[in-house]
Amino acid sequence: MSSNEGVTTRRVALDVLARVQDEGAYSNLILSKVLDASALGQQDRGFATDLVYGTLRHQRACDHLLDRFLNSDPPPAARRVLRLGAYQLAYRDDIPDYAAVGTTVEAAPKRFRGLVNAVLRQVARSAVEFPDEATRLSYPDWIFAQLVEDLGHPRAVAALEEMNTPAEATRRSDGYTQDLASQWVVDLVEIQPGELVVDLCAAPGGKATGCATAGAVVVASDLQPHRVELIVENARQLDLPQLLPMVSDALRPAIRAGSADVVLLDAPCSGLGVLRRRPDARWRVDSKAPVRLAALQRKLVDAAVTLLAPGGRLVYSVCTLTAVETLGVDEYVRKAYPHLAALSLPDSPWEPWGRGAILLPQIASTDGMCLFQYR
Repeated sequence: MSSNEGVTTRRVALDVLARVQDEGAYSNLILSKVLDASALGQQDRGFATDLVYGTLRHQRACDHLLDRFLNSDPPPAARRVLRLGAYQLAYRDDIPDYAAVGTTVEAAPKRFRGLVNAVLRQVARSAVEFPDEATRLSYPDWIFAQLVEDLGHPRAVAALEEMNTPAEATRRSDGYTQDLASQWVVDLVEIQPGELVVDLCAAPGGKATGCATAGAVVVASDLQPHRVELIVENARQLDLPQLLPMVSDALRPAIRAGSADVVLLDAPCSGLGVLRRRPDARWRVDSKAPVRLAALQRKLVDAAVTLLAPGGRLVYSVCTLTAVETLGVDEYVRKAYPHLAALSLPDSPWEPWGRGAILLPQIASTDGMCLFQYR
């Protein structure tokens, strides 16, 4: 990569970071749009992606490394350039310090170049040290504390470390890109051909298309029309006429009661199991989200139960690792619906989690997931 290419790639990364931090854009959505509009080649696109995701993941750690040499908080535009440089110095051993500093300074707005040069040179000369584990791992204190409380210290730290690594794309046999954890959820449901599956929170349609591929007739609903359009497009691309998208509120499903062989409730959650795929999510989710979402999840369970045909199965899955959104919801099911028995647990790499199962990110380098099945 030439010096000019390196500067251009870093400017593209800074453009994405600006949209995430100043406009509230989601990195996993805006990045591809910015890359497509750039003239970067495939290798440089990959490098820009790592710069964006790495800087966002390690934002807190980078701020600590920088703040030792700052007398006051710099403007946001300067802060993100400094973070970009600190990420390269601390986490990219393949980039020489002089190259990381030089190209980042050139990519910075002219008015900040003196500051960026001075601070990054000091960072490059200093040891990488952190005051505590939450700072080293670069998560908000509450996420670190919550997962340590719920999973235990060793498993929580291992999960958080794994979610600081890039996620690899995995493709199903039909070509659909989907993390293995989500693929395994569908496999464990053991869909039978001809069954009617109702997916209450289906967008963008990964699990719904998986069930349809297995031979089920799938009603895939979601609340927002633009999200249902994603299901429509995925069904079209995979040629799945037995997948029936629907705009519907999962709290008041527009489906006849007692009609579903399987109700799949992949419920809205805090998403603390998929932070490697959504690097900026750790800075968006608030500490009250797990409890707030657990209340919604219990209401969604109530709606889902009404749809079950006699002998039908309820599948509850969430891509988070908090106890309140998993064990807490299962405890609600146990008390509110004693006639629903928990079904057998999956084997390794899943682990027992109350009456269900948990898949920790570090076990098989997947998303984190929790699963409960009832009949």
